Amino acid sequence: MEEIKQKKSGVVFSLLQRIGRSFMLPIALLPIAGLLLGIGSSFTNTTTITTYGLEWLLGEGTFLHAVLSVMSAAGNIIFSNLPIIFAMGVALGMAEKEKATAVLSAAISFFIMHATISSLLSLTGKLEGEMLEGTIGNVVGIQSLEMGVFGGIIVGLGVAFLHNRFYRIKLPSVISFFGGVRFVPIISGVSYMLVGVLMYFVWPVLQNGIYALGSLVTRSGYGGTLIYGIIERALIPFGLHHVFYMPFWQTGLGGSAVIDGVTVYGAQNIFFAELASPSTKVFDISAMRFMTGKFPFMIFGLPGAALAMYHTAKPGKKKVAGGLLLGAALTSIVTGITEPLEFTFLFVAPLLYVIHCVLAGLSYMLMHILKVGVGMTFSGGIIDLTLFGILQGNAKTNWVNILWVGVIYFIVYYLIFRLLIVKFNYITPGREQDEEEVRLYTRADYNQKKQQAASSPATPPSADATATLIVDGLGGQSNIRNLDSCATRLRVTVADPSLVKEDMLKSSGALGVIRKGDGVQVVYGPKVTVIKSEVEDYLAHRNQEDGE
Repeated sequence: MEEIKQKKSGVVFSLLQRIGRSFMLPIALLPIAGLLLGIGSSFTNTTTITTYGLEWLLGEGTFLHAVLSVMSAAGNIIFSNLPIIFAMGVALGMAEKEKATAVLSAAISFFIMHATISSLLSLTGKLEGEMLEGTIGNVVGIQSLEMGVFGGIIVGLGVAFLHNRFYRIKLPSVISFFGGVRFVPIISGVSYMLVGVLMYFVWPVLQNGIYALGSLVTRSGYGGTLIYGIIERALIPFGLHHVFYMPFWQTGLGGSAVIDGVTVYGAQNIFFAELASPSTKVFDISAMRFMTGKFPFMIFGLPGAALAMYHTAKPGKKKVAGGLLLGAALTSIVTGITEPLEFTFLFVAPLLYVIHCVLAGLSYMLMHILKVGVGMTFSGGIIDLTLFGILQGNAKTNWVNILWVGVIYFIVYYLIFRLLIVKFNYITPGREQDEEEVRLYTRADYNQKKQQAASSPATPPSADATATLIVDGLGGQSNIRNLDSCATRLRVTVADPSLVKEDMLKSSGALGVIRKGDGVQVVYGPKVTVIKSEVEDYLAHRNQEDGE
């Protein structure tokens, strides 16, 4: 019985990690879209231009005003069409093969679903305002139910399922032309016409439930914010944090606001609608509470922990440890990508990670208490702080509070980490007893492994040695069923989990390996997309050789 439970748990984890990684492509669009919208909106805002006397440079009619207006519109269009972007991105991430067909089918199904809903709303007279305010909106030019990114995710997941099931289907000879990948958009379109009918009846009920839950979270006040922050960080090791926070950012769970006469749902949607609105005086704190808490511990707290690890390293290893920790700290400060640092101590000092989660939750709560309203595109680094805090002005955001809280966080993280590392003799970078201990790996280790792999007769001359280590560590080419990546980790589904060799994966430069059922996550940090491409090229090379 216990074995069956573990197997079911592994299946659920594998599914959730695949869903989480499929979110990463649309999420990866947000930083550039936010950059365009942030710069464009900031420097075309009438109040900003008047305050700094820049009418001659940025006022209406000037060349720069035109350029900045175009930038703002280019960024805003991404946020306005996130549902269909998520539909295509999720289908791409979840499809096993022939991914282009899955993306096209998702777009077609998205249009069909909303067109079906719109027709039913029109036939029943509900487009004229018989439904709850904010329930109906403009979705890619179609008056339909406001389903937000949930609508896109529903389409992406369903189309991916149909695609994986039918992309190799063989039909009778007379209609064989419509078999294979051609069948996918057909079955998807028909299916989502039926899903549209179902959503017409079901979604308003779900919508009311989502908004009621969002209202409960909002009424829970600072305590709710604390719990949200703790859970968000606690899910990082499992790679499921995207699944947790996205509903708060993109649906009524994150609250609602009327901006320029339009009701907007979801914390991030509210922020960017307010950012684009010239009438915004202060950003909505009740929505920002789901984002702003990241800045103090990402820009200040974790770098303090890195300094503590550096100071507790052995004298002979400080130089190497310092270089690694500095790179990881700068990554956290600039981009808000924290996993290289978090995984540095997660596996060797779990207590430190528990404390980190609590401090992260407190950071969210403190920003809520201090009414700091700085939004973000992806993560809480200095780029987002500059664009959406400093450039917006303290009157709008109270961003200055991030600085003094951040300084306190730097000191607190430093003192706690240094005390506990020394007290419990945690083997953080630079404190290893021998070469086999858990640690971050250096470029020298990479080169050594490459030389060893290159001298092995089993290694193809054109194959990358690091990719060889990764593939072998995952149990070999035949054991890899699905390979993808998110911002910092390879996300792999394997046929036989017992064949996975964690030591070999760590020797390839992995910061950590997470296993649950047939799902394996290998943490490499921001360079993971390059590593994924190298592994894919290696696998393609091996497939070509096998074919010959």
